[in-house]
Amino acid sequence: MQRFACAVCSAPLFFENSRCLACRTQLGFHRGERAIAPLDDDGAYRDLEGQVLRRCVNLKLSGCTWLVREEGDECFSCNLTRTRPDDHDTTGLAQFLDAERSKRHLIYELDGLGLPIRDRTEDPDRGLAFDLLSSVEEKVVIGHQNGLITIDLAETVDSHREKMRARLEEPYRTMLGHFRHETGHYFEGTLVFSDAELTGRARDLFGDDRASYQDAIKRHYDEGAPEGWENDHISMYATMHPYEDFAETFAHYLHICDTVDTARNHGLASGPGPDTTEDFGTVVRETWIPLAVALNQVNRSMGANDLYPFVLPPAVVDKLDFVHKLRVRVGGTPVGSGTVPA
Repeated sequence: MQRFACAVCSAPLFFENSRCLACRTQLGFHRGERAIAPLDDDGAYRDLEGQVLRRCVNLKLSGCTWLVREEGDECFSCNLTRTRPDDHDTTGLAQFLDAERSKRHLIYELDGLGLPIRDRTEDPDRGLAFDLLSSVEEKVVIGHQNGLITIDLAETVDSHREKMRARLEEPYRTMLGHFRHETGHYFEGTLVFSDAELTGRARDLFGDDRASYQDAIKRHYDEGAPEGWENDHISMYATMHPYEDFAETFAHYLHICDTVDTARNHGLASGPGPDTTEDFGTVVRETWIPLAVALNQVNRSMGANDLYPFVLPPAVVDKLDFVHKLRVRVGGTPVGSGTVPA
């Protein structure tokens, strides 16, 4: 996450700010410019291309500050949400606000990495979309199918998420992590499996994705992770099936890139970052491991658990490098030149 400053008074801003706390200027996020823009007294912003933009219609519903061309429209991020809780579900709507905040962070990062997002308008069958569902009255299963990602909004609740983390013996579980993992399935389908050479390389690294997924689920929950899994996988869940190995690796790639970028923007790290054209192992060795160790020690100083409770053996670094090279190869131009609509 980059550092933001108010264009009016230079006070520090944060990604979700709708108003500058120092000078009280109304604010909106411009996706194309990757900037938090000041709005005039009428709530409008004229961008670098001369377009007059206003804030997304969902400001009150989900805290969205992203700018749109027409008043009353939904922004790009909000348009990706296909289903949300009913208006009478006050619990679900409160959780929905937190989930949408994580989703906007995800889209911001994917844009910065240049990973292409096709929505259901561009690709009705496999475009990216989200069902953000309340489990207040029915069970919701988190998952992905042909670009459609389903999220259980109860995962925004700390007590629920911690209960699930302990039950599944996971060292780490966050709402943003869910979004990153499930989006990994989407990008494997659109970027890897659309290219025969990439598919072959992925199968060499992660295993044959044509293996029965249902059999893999049963084996994983009956027998657990195989002995010695730590040498080849980022997590126990990654051992279940090659699909999950890729998605877990993709999620950790985003974890690392985002944290490294944030640290570099705040002067906490100076090594190579996600923009490197070198092997991703260089980022891991020279930037990520020293930073992660320091952050873990800071957490321990506060009596908290490690921020990044994972080990990255050489086989996992090779998988991270595959995702990095995939992004560099097919990711296209990062959003931020002002040429992408708000």
